[in-house]
Amino acid sequence: MRATVLVLVETINDYVSILEDQGYELIMAPSPAARAEAIEQHADRIDAVLTRGPLGLTADEMATLPKLRIICVLGAGYENVDLPAAKAHGLTVTNGAGVNASSVADHTLALLLALMRDIPGADASVRRGEWAKTMRPSVAGKRLGIIGLGAVGLAIAKRAALGFDMSVQYHNRSPRDDVDYGYCANPTDLAAVSDILIIATPGGAQTRAIVDAGVLEALGPQGYLVNIARGSVVSTPDLLDALQRQAIAGAALDVFDDEPNVPDALKTLRNVVLTPHVAGLSPEATQDTVKMVERNLTAFFAGEPVLTPVQL
Repeated sequence: MRATVLVLVETINDYVSILEDQGYELIMAPSPAARAEAIEQHADRIDAVLTRGPLGLTADEMATLPKLRIICVLGAGYENVDLPAAKAHGLTVTNGAGVNASSVADHTLALLLALMRDIPGADASVRRGEWAKTMRPSVAGKRLGIIGLGAVGLAIAKRAALGFDMSVQYHNRSPRDDVDYGYCANPTDLAAVSDILIIATPGGAQTRAIVDAGVLEALGPQGYLVNIARGSVVSTPDLLDALQRQAIAGAALDVFDDEPNVPDALKTLRNVVLTPHVAGLSPEATQDTVKMVERNLTAFFAGEPVLTPVQL
């Protein structure tokens, strides 16, 4: 069967051959305008949609696509895919949970090192010819707290514990019985026993603003925050207030509430490091995530169970 896939993501151009080689016809729509135009012009041809969590797929869009049968999400998060609507339309939804965990974990440690060692500031001083030297804290031996111990959280914990001799504790919806890391019942308790708090939990209504003023207060003026999950998990007003008052030492952020729009107040702060939601982007991770999409599509259209279903 030659299925038609509407591709809403903007980062897989070098890997579309993985899908095309299996006979899928692709409609590329990587911008809001192209997306609206593609749905309007090709609604009666689209069998599948490839999207990302922040891009999602709305109930109205699903209702406009009479042939749609499956939604594939590139990456783990699917917070803006309307799952009740997908269920009502009898659709299958898949994601790429864990496929890019190594890339995200690498970027997380890179952000942490850049933040705590002030790599951006040191680089800028050399470029200006100032040769400014500042005393910065060591990363080794610190107490690490991770909110969300899924595939990404586990990859971060492994790097931190084995590479930087950190003690690791975590908060999950429930404790895991397959790890030796300490468990905390809530984010506030975790922050209170952490020097560094890393957010690696899925986005969505259940985790919205679970890191708020109370959690940041518990983290304290010597504590650092790294968010590579979703911007919605952290209360941005509370984080801005804590950073401006130096109620925490600093934050490194790869995700934001309204991407690509970043609050100007964040851009002016000296105690932050900002990257444009690129933690999961690497040639290796992107190739693997597209391969997972292909495997899910091929299984689905062959009448077989998909590999990574999202429970509706």
